[in-house]
Amino acid sequence: MLRLSGTLAAAACVAQLALTVPAAAQAITAAPAASTGEVSVPVNKSQVVVADRPFAKVLIGNADIADVVPLTNRSVYVLGKKQGTTSLTLYDRNNTLIAVMDVAVGPDVVSLRRQLSELMPNEPISVRASGDSVVLSGVVSSGPAVDRAKQIAATFAGDKVVNLLSVGATQQVMLEVRFSEMNRTAAKQLGFNNAFLGKDVRGGTGSNAPQTTLLTDQNGRPIVNLQGIIDSFGVGVARYGLGPLSIVTAMDALERKGIVTTLAEPTLIALSGESASFLAGGEFPVPVAQGGTGSGNGATTITVEFKPFGVSLAFTPTVLDDGVINLEVAPEVSSIDPSASVQINGLTVPGLQTRRAKTTLELRDGQSFAIAGLLRNDFQDTVRQFPVLGSIPILGALFRSTGFQKQETELVIIVTPRLVKPVSAGTLSVPTDRVMPPSEGDLFGFGRTDRAVGINPLDPYAPPPETKKAKPPARALPQDDPSGYEMRK
Repeated sequence: MLRLSGTLAAAACVAQLALTVPAAAQAITAAPAASTGEVSVPVNKSQVVVADRPFAKVLIGNADIADVVPLTNRSVYVLGKKQGTTSLTLYDRNNTLIAVMDVAVGPDVVSLRRQLSELMPNEPISVRASGDSVVLSGVVSSGPAVDRAKQIAATFAGDKVVNLLSVGATQQVMLEVRFSEMNRTAAKQLGFNNAFLGKDVRGGTGSNAPQTTLLTDQNGRPIVNLQGIIDSFGVGVARYGLGPLSIVTAMDALERKGIVTTLAEPTLIALSGESASFLAGGEFPVPVAQGGTGSGNGATTITVEFKPFGVSLAFTPTVLDDGVINLEVAPEVSSIDPSASVQINGLTVPGLQTRRAKTTLELRDGQSFAIAGLLRNDFQDTVRQFPVLGSIPILGALFRSTGFQKQETELVIIVTPRLVKPVSAGTLSVPTDRVMPPSEGDLFGFGRTDRAVGINPLDPYAPPPETKKAKPPARALPQDDPSGYEMRK
């Protein structure tokens, strides 16, 4: 009987001799009970294969995938070198085929299974090898757990990871977004408008609009034009003479104050790991010139594209461990701004005033966070005066007009995520539940456009009061109940 060496070099020599012998000299016969099987070997790890009968020669199909070293006449040391599949063949002393086994060299699923158990102890993940791929299966608690398991498996099998994991209890996230904006404006103006009327001389300083007249002479001719102070809060007029020259002075004073507030609160619900979007507004047409292919000088066509505006919200929630919610949120509030319009081929295209934010953050259920804010302060100061005369100290105030305008804008965007569950039908209410069309008497007699329901107890249209249903008494368990549970009030 041939004694096989236990070294790697001896196995290589045996394999080389077996390959160099001519095929005609290899009288190979298969034993009636030749066995087959499969051996799984991790990469860079080994496996000992034990035969049920003595063998004299061992062959490996692809030495680049696995290497073999005979240990005894019944055991073989198989070393995985790289991922793949090859065959292991055993012969006895009479050159009779004893066994043929498939050797599958794949990822180290044992180490992967142990690492998943250490890093994710609460997730029942099953790991097995399929050729050169790793198959993950089981039911996990959340979507991020699936991502983490795939990342860990990728360190063992690269991109050959088959994901069969499923999420057990899918959670739903409701996102509340609050846009709060306040816009303050303040403007003041103080100026003097003078008119000079003589026999041969007429003139004036200050406002000089020909369409609006405050004072006229005895013949009905305009002497003071005050188009610039139509909106003035107070106007004082003085008329005096300087020899043959009549002088009229009008003082205009204007002060404006205003405040504009904007509040939008969109709400949207999405599954964990899924995206959702919401738009409450409209779309306005925008003409777009397209280069034509007509004959001659080439025709240009005008197409129309629609741009959305209003209150929009898009977000992607992901529920992490311990109730932490990862949010990718992009809220936006936009409105049409005629002051930013442009002219295109005689068509007026309005502009948009937009408040937009896009960010990623993590919050717990019910927590709020200000994701964006704006504080803007604009100041404009204007002085209009008659040359030279307006620069004279004290008296120069009669020949100039001064005004300033100030605008302050404050904007804040606050988001609040909440974990929600569906409720039973009939629990939720809508704004139209307590409003119904008015009767003819209410509409024509009292001018009511709607009728509130359920507010006035004497209202015949009010719904009947809800009656509280008595809870059934809890069934007491007998003393000898084998379950051993105790009912607590």
